[in-house]
Amino acid sequence: MIHSNLPLPNNKLILGVDPGTNVMGYGLIEVNGSKVTVLQYGVLQLKSYPNHAVKLKKIFDATLRLITEYLPDEMAIEAPFFGTNVQSMLKLGRAQGVAIAAALSRDIPYVEYAPKKIKQSVTGNGNASKEQVAAMLLQILKIKEAPKFLDSTDALAVALCHHYSQGSNQKAGGKSWKAFLTENPDRIK
Repeated sequence: MIHSNLPLPNNKLILGVDPGTNVMGYGLIEVNGSKVTVLQYGVLQLKSYPNHAVKLKKIFDATLRLITEYLPDEMAIEAPFFGTNVQSMLKLGRAQGVAIAAALSRDIPYVEYAPKKIKQSVTGNGNASKEQVAAMLLQILKIKEAPKFLDSTDALAVALCHHYSQGSNQKAGGKSWKAFLTENPDRIK
């Protein structure tokens, strides 16, 4: 029997990414109807790389490796939050950008979600802590043990938020203008 990481027909694979320049979390879920299965989750450790450009290259390469191995249908990524440290925000935005670029280079559509929306969709509380998100995911996804780095459960939360949001009118990023105009003829002037 040949084992494949490819989803079965009618299934959807979602790659969730929690971007960061010190630790990047990732999580892959497979959705079949209302059934959600965790395929993989973990973190990319970047603290040992002193050069920001090298960190960005590692994020790009790791995201491409995940896409190549699992062939996700879509990627969901946490949007940068607005903090007081502008330099940190810029670095986080770059980390997010290279992960998005990796997805787009393989024609994988993406959607960004605000941190509060992710927490709200998983826990019912937009101000939940990382620990509360992880605890809820352990129950929902039947994960036996909380991982050492909660960035990986944050990434799973992003993927699950995307799954939960599929019934909304939100459009995946990376779609062409032609597709947008076809779906929205009333927007043409």
